[in-house]
Amino acid sequence: MKMKISGLLMLVGLVIVLAACGEKTQEDVVADLKKTVEKMDGYKAKAEMNMNTGQEQQTFQINIWHKKDDMYRVGLSNKSDEKGNQIILKNDDGVFVLTPALNKSFKFQSEWPQNSSQPYLYQSLIQDIEKDKEAEFEVTDSHYVFKTKTNYQSNNNLPYQEIYLDKKSLHPAQVKVLDKDKNALVDVSFSSFDSKASFKDDDFSMKKNMGSEEAEETAAITEEQGSLTVFYPSYMAGAELTEKKETSTETGDRVILTFEGEKNFTLVEEKAQVRTTMETPNEVEGEIVNLGFAVGAITDNSIEWTHNGVDFMLASEELTKEELIEVAKSVQRKEVK
Repeated sequence: MKMKISGLLMLVGLVIVLAACGEKTQEDVVADLKKTVEKMDGYKAKAEMNMNTGQEQQTFQINIWHKKDDMYRVGLSNKSDEKGNQIILKNDDGVFVLTPALNKSFKFQSEWPQNSSQPYLYQSLIQDIEKDKEAEFEVTDSHYVFKTKTNYQSNNNLPYQEIYLDKKSLHPAQVKVLDKDKNALVDVSFSSFDSKASFKDDDFSMKKNMGSEEAEETAAITEEQGSLTVFYPSYMAGAELTEKKETSTETGDRVILTFEGEKNFTLVEEKAQVRTTMETPNEVEGEIVNLGFAVGAITDNSIEWTHNGVDFMLASEELTKEELIEVAKSVQRKEVK
């Protein structure tokens, strides 16, 4: 009997020792993440992002480059709108959103990416983990999983995220961004992450990135003529369409849609034009916003974006920023005039 008890005590002791020497604690992993970022001079990563924040799921292929300390290049391509492929670029001159096929660019006076959560940027994920003192932590066979709050400046509808980190490398494997009911509306899956990447001197220059699309793609867009495809919102914040005004400009057709009701707003649409030369970027007093199918520019009273060969501008003195985003995301019903 004594031998059995002694053997049981030894077994319990061994289990305790193995547990103590086994998995890292949350504090251990956070400390390791800080060291990993501090040592890293840059990285190149590829990921696929599925977004269910609009009427239809949108899938982006994302090509992410980062060079220490503050150089970023995020290429976003969407199979449903290949001619609208965009690049978010940060260099010594500022923050830009580029649409190379249209030779079009916006410049932001922005603290991006530090001012908001970014599910595809490693530093942003670690920043969110560090900031959330109530973050949940669990360990699986292959991942460390953090469940944290997010920090989206213009959208409180995505308050949570689950961050999956590879246990061996601590590199990001997957990120799920959740709504208030814990439904995953954004899913980013990383297919590669090179923490020893090298870069050329001009990799983050605006000139090189604006020339990153094939010349024939630009030519194909230039050749496209025909009627303007008019898009309508399915979410109208309690308003309804009261006027549709069609005009012609030097560059083509323009449609102005007026909505009136609980809150009034105006939606302007015109065919996107390919600029023949790389002009000075349009400066925006606002922030970058991802609508799920395109990256746009949001201010207190308006959003601008380009999608499916159409330039959009949604403006309202009465809609909140969140409502502006919700209306813009729903502008996908179309009618060819």
